[in-house]
Amino acid sequence: MAWPTLRIIAFINGIFLLTLAISMAVPMLTLVLFSRPDELNAFLWSSLITFVTGVALIAQGRPKDVQLRPRDMYLLTVSSWVLVGLFASLPFMFSLHLGITDAVFESMSGITATGATVLSGLDSMSPGILIWRSLLHWLGGIGFIAMAVAILPMLRIGGMRLFQTESSDRSEKIMPRSHMVAKYMVAAYVGISLLGCLALWIAGMGLFDAINHTMSAIATGGFSTSDQSVGKWTEPAVHWVTIVLMILGSLPFVLFASMLRGNYKALIRDQQVRGFLAILLTTWLLLGTWYYLSTELHWLEAIRHVAFNTTSIMTTTGFALGDYTLWGGFAGMLFFYLGFIGGCSGSTAGGLKIFRFQVAYVLLRANLLQLIHPRAVIKQQYNRHHLDEDIVRSILTFSFFFTITIAVLALGLTLCGLDWITALSGAASTVSGVGPGMGPIIGPAGNFSSLPDMAKWLLTFGMLLGRLEILTVLVLMLPAFWRH
Repeated sequence: MAWPTLRIIAFINGIFLLTLAISMAVPMLTLVLFSRPDELNAFLWSSLITFVTGVALIAQGRPKDVQLRPRDMYLLTVSSWVLVGLFASLPFMFSLHLGITDAVFESMSGITATGATVLSGLDSMSPGILIWRSLLHWLGGIGFIAMAVAILPMLRIGGMRLFQTESSDRSEKIMPRSHMVAKYMVAAYVGISLLGCLALWIAGMGLFDAINHTMSAIATGGFSTSDQSVGKWTEPAVHWVTIVLMILGSLPFVLFASMLRGNYKALIRDQQVRGFLAILLTTWLLLGTWYYLSTELHWLEAIRHVAFNTTSIMTTTGFALGDYTLWGGFAGMLFFYLGFIGGCSGSTAGGLKIFRFQVAYVLLRANLLQLIHPRAVIKQQYNRHHLDEDIVRSILTFSFFFTITIAVLALGLTLCGLDWITALSGAASTVSGVGPGMGPIIGPAGNFSSLPDMAKWLLTFGMLLGRLEILTVLVLMLPAFWRH
C-alpha cells in the first residue's frame, strides 16, 4: 500500500483520536459536579495521551491530490475502530487499575455497543467511569451511523450501500448528498437522545441514571449504572420508555432523516420496519401469554417483563429485567434465537438484521414456485425493488460468514476451557452485539470477568467483527489486499 495512502488514513485516525480526547471532558465535568476531584487524574492523563497521539498523526499533514480508493476504506474503517477502542481503554486502566485485557474488553464492548462487561459493583462505582461507559456506547452508535453514510460510501457491506444493498434501494436517494443524509441522521440521533433522557427522568429515574440509560438504549448497547441493570427501577413507566428507546435505536436512521425532510410515512411504508415490529409484537404476545400461564403474575405484568427482555435481546441491547435464563428451557432457547435476528439495517442494532430474513423468504418462495412451475418467470422483489444477483450474493456471503465466525469463535473458546453453553452463547452474543450470554457465568446475572484472558481477547475480536460486518475485517487478511 502506498505511503501517501497510509498518511491520509493516519490523518483521519488522528481526527478520531482528537475527538475521543475531547470527549473525555464529559466524565471530567461529571466528576467535578459529583465533587470527586481526586479521580480526575485518570481522565486527564488519558485525554492527554490520546490528544498527543492524535496531534502526532495529524502533524504530518494530509497529502494533496491523493484520493482513497474503495479498498483503502476497509483499512481506514478497521484501523479507526481498533485505535479508538485501544485509547478508550485508558480511563479503565488508570481509574480502576484494570489490566490491559479487561480494559480493552470493556472499551471495545462500549464502542461497538455490545454491552458485555467485566465490571461489577456498578452501584457504587465512580460516576466518571459510569458516564464514560455509556458515552462510549453513544459515540459508537452515532459513529457507526455517520461513518456508514459520510465516510464509507463505497463499501459493499457498509456506507450508503448499507442502505442501497440491504434495502435493495439502487434507484432512489432520499437526499441528494451524503453529508446531508448524515446531518439529518445525527440530528435524529441527538434529538431522540434528548427526548429519551427527559422521558426517563419524568418516569422516575434520577437525572444521572436517565442520561446513562438513554445513551445505552439509543445505541442498543446495554451498559447500566447498576448490577441489576434496569431491574433496579420498579416503575413500569421506566421500563416502557426504555423499550421505546431500544426500538427507536433499532430502526433505520436513514428513514428518520427522510421523515425530517418531510416524508412522514417513510417508516410505516418500509417493509423492513413492518417486519421488525411484527416479529417483536408477536413475540410479546405469545411469550407473554406463556409466561402469564407459567407464573402468578398479572397478565400486564407478564407482558411488561416479556416485552422488556425480548426487545432488549432482539434489538441486541442487552439490558435485563430480572434473570430471564430462569424462565425455563423454552424461553432460554427463544432468547438465544432472537439475538441472531437483530434490528434493521442502518440502525445501531447488531445481529443478522431483519431484511436478510425477509430476502431469504422471498428467495425460498420463488424457488418453491419455480419447482411447481419450471417455465415460469418468477419476480423477486423486496421493498418494491428488484432483487438482482449482486444483492443476493452479498446477503448469502455475509450470512454464511456470520454463522461460520460464531462457530469458529465458539470452538476457540472451548479450547480456553469454557463449557459449550458459555462458549456458544458468548460467541453469538458478542458477534451479534447482544452483550450477556446464557448460563450462570456470562448470563444476565453474571459477567465476563472470570473468563481466561485468551477467551476475552477472542470475544473482543468477535465484537469488532460483528460491528464491522465481518467481511470488512476479513478482507484485510488477504495477501492480495496489500499488493499494489
